[in-house]
Amino acid sequence: MSDGDAKLLEGLRNGDDAAYEELVRTQGGRLLAVTRRILGNDDDAHDAVQEAFLSAFKSIDRFQGGSLVSTWLHRIAVNAALMKLRSRRRRPEESIDDLLPKYLEDGHPAQPAVPWRELSDAQLVRAETREQVRTAIDKLPEGYRTVLVLRDIEELDTAEVAELLEMTKNAVKTRLHRARQALRGLIEPELRAEGGPPE
Repeated sequence: MSDGDAKLLEGLRNGDDAAYEELVRTQGGRLLAVTRRILGNDDDAHDAVQEAFLSAFKSIDRFQGGSLVSTWLHRIAVNAALMKLRSRRRRPEESIDDLLPKYLEDGHPAQPAVPWRELSDAQLVRAETREQVRTAIDKLPEGYRTVLVLRDIEELDTAEVAELLEMTKNAVKTRLHRARQALRGLIEPELRAEGGPPE
């Protein structure tokens, strides 16, 4: 643990208002981003972040310091968002079959995929591209979106995602594969309309 993190932790344990303010100021935006990606709406995301901070502040004395405070808080926020998902009224899961690739009887794709060329760093960070991907992720049904966000954006490993979502690792892998295919199905029409990704 770095000196800065140790000092922050000491301040939090001592009830120092400045330490609490620093934690909210430095971590609030990141936590809001992850909870928004999981929950798909701002109001629920804000609620989850608030719940995460409250939970962290109440249990700070039990934090062992085995990871960074920010990592621990991130995990609490992900859990708060997942609890919010579970508490929503149970709806039948939406199908993503219409977004998955279609195949001809001979096994070939009905519509060949647009080649994904190597993009330069400058092209990858274009706001327009990021916005297209975010919008496409938001269109995925909740169960698929959550797995994709946790694995590909939050970079949790398969076992962690399986534990958080109370699923088997194989179920996570299957759902992730289908979510990635569906995401590609959502993005490709825009790439075709634009003539494919830039060289």
